[in-house]
Amino acid sequence: METTSSRNQRLFDTERPVAVVTGSGAPRVGRSIAERLLEEQFRVVFHAHHSLPAARGAVLAAQRRGQNASLVTGAVEDQTTVEGWVKQVYAEYGRCDLLVNSAAIWDPQPLETTTSQDFERYFRVNALGTALTCQHFGLAMCAQPSGGSIINIGDWAVSRPYRDFAAYFPSKAAVTSITDSMAIELATRNPRVRVNAVLPGPVQLAEDISPEHRELVRRECLLQREGTAADVAHAVLFLATSPFVTGVKLPVDGGRSIYAGPSADPHAHPSASLGNYRTEGLETSS
Repeated sequence: METTSSRNQRLFDTERPVAVVTGSGAPRVGRSIAERLLEEQFRVVFHAHHSLPAARGAVLAAQRRGQNASLVTGAVEDQTTVEGWVKQVYAEYGRCDLLVNSAAIWDPQPLETTTSQDFERYFRVNALGTALTCQHFGLAMCAQPSGGSIINIGDWAVSRPYRDFAAYFPSKAAVTSITDSMAIELATRNPRVRVNAVLPGPVQLAEDISPEHRELVRRECLLQREGTAADVAHAVLFLATSPFVTGVKLPVDGGRSIYAGPSADPHAHPSASLGNYRTEGLETSS
């Protein structure tokens, strides 16, 4: 059975590949991804903008476990800041093998009070931030013979958006298009650079959610359970270690994106007007 070290050597030309995970300060999905990569013998660069104390604590805890972790800080939507991260990572490690774009903002807001500044804020962080990090880390990966992998964290619900997120969902929908564009841009420069996306379903539900709402979320999932940050981290690792996969937008939603739910009414389907197994007027040749 292949060891983690030999797998990393085969895929990344090093036993200890370097990963940058944006939005990995707060104990949410990004943090879980970063910690899973540490377990897989990656050297991990954490990132935080507003969650600096939590990020520093995570890095210190990793170092105490003997793992190689460091930290970059600042706004993902600032080009100068992102360019500085690339320089910092390459100065410290000499390479970057994996970029995971998990930094995002998400807050409910009624359409009536959503302003142009709100739309701009969401697009700057969720869309522009993803594009800039893909661009600058991606071009750096193109320059290294081993290439690299980029994984963007999108959202399964961009095709079925919720009410009161009119600024958020369009900004997240842009992530899927950025993934396609960057997959083409970067692979045509170095075919060992791949770009994919993970589209999580409901994971890490708010602690103050009502039991009734939590049960509704479970029932609307085909696999009948809540998703976890570990589920997303597992999908990220799969894409990071799949060398013939690029341009994929992988739903990690327990089947929610294909499931109509237990309350779906089959009589709403056009064929329902035929009744059960009715064939009047539908003659077939024998």
